[in-house]
Amino acid sequence: MSGKHIALTQSQIEQLEKQNCKAVNWNDVQVSPAFKPENIQNVTFSGKVKLGSFDKQIEFYGGVKKSAGIRNALLHNCVIGDNVYISNVLSHIANYVIEDDCVIEHIDLMAVEGQTTFGNGVKAVVINEGGGREILIYDNLCAQIAYIMALYRHRPRVLENLETMIKQYAQSVKSDVGVISKGARLSNCGTIKNVRIGTAAIIGNVKRLENGTIKSCKEDPTEIGASVVAKDFIIAEGVKISEGSIISDSFIGQAVRMTKQFSAENSVCFANCGFHHGEICSIFAGPYTVSHHKSTLLIAGLFSFFNAGSGTNESNHMYKVGSVHQGIFERGAKMASDGYVMYPVRIGAFCVVMGRHYQHPDTTNMPFSYIYEDDDKCFVVPGVNLRTVGIIRDGEKWPKRDERKCPEKTDLIHFDVLSPYTVQKIINGLEILLNLKAVTGGNDVQCSVNLHLKAAWIHKGIELYTLAINKFLGDCLIAKLKASKLSSREDLKKIFHYCDSALGKWVDVAGMFAPQAAIETLLNDIESGKLNSIDEIQKRLQNCFNDYAENKWSWACEKINSILKNQFDPDSIIKILGNWSAASHKLYDLIIQDAQKEFETAPRLGFGIDGDDAVRDADFDAVRGTFETNSFVKELKKRQTDIKETLEVWTGKLKAL
Repeated sequence: MSGKHIALTQSQIEQLEKQNCKAVNWNDVQVSPAFKPENIQNVTFSGKVKLGSFDKQIEFYGGVKKSAGIRNALLHNCVIGDNVYISNVLSHIANYVIEDDCVIEHIDLMAVEGQTTFGNGVKAVVINEGGGREILIYDNLCAQIAYIMALYRHRPRVLENLETMIKQYAQSVKSDVGVISKGARLSNCGTIKNVRIGTAAIIGNVKRLENGTIKSCKEDPTEIGASVVAKDFIIAEGVKISEGSIISDSFIGQAVRMTKQFSAENSVCFANCGFHHGEICSIFAGPYTVSHHKSTLLIAGLFSFFNAGSGTNESNHMYKVGSVHQGIFERGAKMASDGYVMYPVRIGAFCVVMGRHYQHPDTTNMPFSYIYEDDDKCFVVPGVNLRTVGIIRDGEKWPKRDERKCPEKTDLIHFDVLSPYTVQKIINGLEILLNLKAVTGGNDVQCSVNLHLKAAWIHKGIELYTLAINKFLGDCLIAKLKASKLSSREDLKKIFHYCDSALGKWVDVAGMFAPQAAIETLLNDIESGKLNSIDEIQKRLQNCFNDYAENKWSWACEKINSILKNQFDPDSIIKILGNWSAASHKLYDLIIQDAQKEFETAPRLGFGIDGDDAVRDADFDAVRGTFETNSFVKELKKRQTDIKETLEVWTGKLKAL
């Protein structure tokens, strides 16, 4: 954008007037020294206006090229950068800085009126419809700060200080002038009021945008498309919203996809969420929350890495004095088709909910379970999800589906399925099952007010939870051994040192695993004023994120040490590795058996429509492939081979010390 502007010459004014241009006062119109008036036609100027130079050809969809310039528009109090293309503004553009290389064509109205914060400081009423967990949204909000604001309300001083920082930031961006940043393109738009638009953003065919910020960058342009209506919002980089979606009082995080008439109200949605057809209201959607179906409603809850089946629904209609009930769905939870829960509920990590539940289940200490309904009772099958194909696929697909291309990724995400956070819950579940086994005498049992188990599931759950613990500890030990230089038994002993601050309870802070002690220290420093800016808090969170591998080892190491009883001789460690190998092989065998079900007779129904069984099988194999050649199955078998070889290698190395 040109830094210096000068008054129009008389000859330039005369040419502009010949081209049907008007000004309330030509003295209020300034131009770049390189300005040429040829490409300014049928334009009315009012207020203070500055114009750049227009000497490039702009390429449009289909290879059409048009000259930069301004045609058929009314500009009021605007600064127009170099090589901007503005055409066919039905009403006017007022109080905007439009940076270099922007395209604005066929819009009704674009204006800033009065002082505005462009959506910064708007309150999103999340998790509880009745209020009390509001998040002040702003244009660099990360999932972790949002989590603290919503869920640590019992630390009022923390909340007060955070809100003060955010309000100060909102005041710092407050202005009566909006910005359309370099290279943004707006076409066929309705009304745009009090909206700031980022670099290279693509805004097309929207109905109405009001009081918001659309962040964008050249590496990851944000796209807002057909018939979108948004009010009181923040939209981050790389987001794609289109097809009649409606947004109000919401934050939409990096690389979120929202299409097909989706509705979002009073919600925050973080990295890589996918929303289509359905509706969300007052939810905290942590990373990778997904809803694809028209009949699906997510309401008043906390979700992350969540998948909503068709017809998923929750309700909090128990209240008498206000909507206080809410739902917590821990990482990786799923709702099967037509799944329903009546709040309050707490669904444990990687649990699958099937059927309709009115009994308010709490399975936080029964992770990886199936939860189903029978005769109005809530039954839990503990640990069964550990042996399914879906768990492996989930753990591998999430990092591969990270669509964020922005150089600065705001949300901090750990992808491990087995982690100190989930394994601590597995350990709790194992203890519960062992106690039940001891007291039930092999009978079915009601293990809490609202949960029922069958005796056979108790035994199977104990087996599966034990396998998962042995696998996790062995994975951590192998990783540590590979990263260490071992030439003596003394070197071996040294790797079993750990950091006390990583022990104890771990938490999942909206996608980031951390020792609870580290989060409490962070909260104390916010509370005391030691951390007094959003940037400082984000840096501390980043450090916590970066410390994950080291802290994970410390947590696992303490568990391994308790098994070894501080005897760090090679034979004892080889025994741990043997348990790891056996557990890994067994779990992979169970998952392979689960995969094989997809190649049995039932899945073949619908194939070979005009033939016999042989034709059916040939058609199935041609479309789906065979079990023996399936890439997923082959990968699991390869891992089993790799584990066997790894055990042999480290057994040899340890015995040689």
